[in-house]
Amino acid sequence: MVVAEVPKLASAAEYFFKRGVQGKQFRSTVLLLMATALNLRVPEALIGESTDIVSSELRVRQRGIAEITEMIHVASLLHDDVLDDADTRRGVGSLNVVMGNKMSVLAGDFLLSRACGALAALKNTEVVALLATAVEHLVTGETMEITSTTEQRYSMDYYMQKTYYKTASLISNSCKAVAVLTGQTAEVAVLAFEYGKNLGLAFQLIDDILDFTGTSASLGKGSLSDIRHGVITAPILFAIEEFPQLREVVDQVEKDPRNVDIALEYLGKSKGIQRARELAMEHANLAAAAIGSLPETDNEDVKRSRRALIDLTHRVLTRNK
Repeated sequence: MVVAEVPKLASAAEYFFKRGVQGKQFRSTVLLLMATALNLRVPEALIGESTDIVSSELRVRQRGIAEITEMIHVASLLHDDVLDDADTRRGVGSLNVVMGNKMSVLAGDFLLSRACGALAALKNTEVVALLATAVEHLVTGETMEITSTTEQRYSMDYYMQKTYYKTASLISNSCKAVAVLTGQTAEVAVLAFEYGKNLGLAFQLIDDILDFTGTSASLGKGSLSDIRHGVITAPILFAIEEFPQLREVVDQVEKDPRNVDIALEYLGKSKGIQRARELAMEHANLAAAAIGSLPETDNEDVKRSRRALIDLTHRVLTRNK
């Protein structure tokens, strides 16, 4: 899907899809498991056709959702790295450093155009609307981050809304898109959405914790990158509730980097990391509950996929990169 007529554009667009730089493939894994977990039943309108052919076609279309989602995600990373002036991503030099900002932006635009083409080929307006909403949310979330007022930066509600837009919306809307393509009921589609939403929130909360507790080598990017760039996340927000004076320290980080160490001292004395982890656990449990609420089935493949989706909620909480 990322083949381009111009070799340099193709090379740029494929940069994070190459072996060794692919990342965790987290979203694709979730969506492929969700496809099986929802038990690819054949829509009644197609009952007259060969069941094997229809099931195979549905599987291909749902795999397409996983591919589209990954392209949108990678495009957002390419654009984010330009906005953040990042120098590493997934343990290697970021594309904006390797090929420059212009090529990085163009590669992201190209991936989005290919994702749009693949979406159109699915010929399902509801699915198109869901993924279009996810892209809109990615832009909205990034805009919220770079235009926030002082009060908004220190608001947990604002942080959680921004986190949903930047991380969880793409997973939740893609999970719902998989359900829609399967022809599931509105109730099942909502459960798929809720799983993706809460898994995505838990994932980002742990990501924000790892920014303080992980190493650059394990994360594939610089640790403490958020606080150094003035981005306030859950651990610091919870720590400020215990130590209000920490807010003034954080405000001065960009002017005097030595304040990072002072902020870390306050964070270490607080329950900020613990409370952020507890919040991640709440959302992971909600995600698992959504899978547990799906209609019962005797199909072993479906059961196995549902167990795997629940297992992912535990893995998200215990990951170290």
